[in-house]
Amino acid sequence: MIEVIDSFFVTSAPNIKLAPENEFQNEVAFMARSNTGKSSLLNTLTNRKSLAKVSATPGKTRLINYFDVIFADRESGERLHAKFVDLPGFGYAKVAKSLKTDWESNLTSFITNRRQIAIYVHLIDCRHPDLEIDKSVDAYLHEICTPDQAILTVFTKIDKLNQKELSELKKRFPDSLMISNSKRRGVDTIVETIYRLLKSGENV
Repeated sequence: MIEVIDSFFVTSAPNIKLAPENEFQNEVAFMARSNTGKSSLLNTLTNRKSLAKVSATPGKTRLINYFDVIFADRESGERLHAKFVDLPGFGYAKVAKSLKTDWESNLTSFITNRRQIAIYVHLIDCRHPDLEIDKSVDAYLHEICTPDQAILTVFTKIDKLNQKELSELKKRFPDSLMISNSKRRGVDTIVETIYRLLKSGENV
């Protein structure tokens, strides 16, 4: 069994230039449209209630937040150190246009040029699987992803779907993961998947 046994906040950065130094390619970047449950997922994955702050106002957070995370393999006793990177939510309509342009420019620069990223985790609200903004993000990630990086597509809030809807979603996106923070469904799978991907990398 793979678990996250410790985690703590490191720092916040407004852009890639001020991101913390890191000699390893062990960063897991979480990105999502605003109000998709990203902060809640980070708290669930790390078993911490308030590691990542859940904003009452979607689109409010504009900083890149870094967390140190320690995984443990309960069978082998092996541990793995990684960094979770909580990226600002994108595509929130109420953000002023000028701010939105600068903000999303910084995000694009970060995910394109931050070579320490090993895994991109793209979260999508399962009730809205076909939004153009998520399609654009997915296409862009596949365009910039290098052979030593991985992309995980994760559908959130699956407790909001009935069984038929969930089955249809799985058929349409067979390579994606499905999670529910409130029910903890799929949480162990995403923890183990991230661990295995990091473990398979040469620079972790």
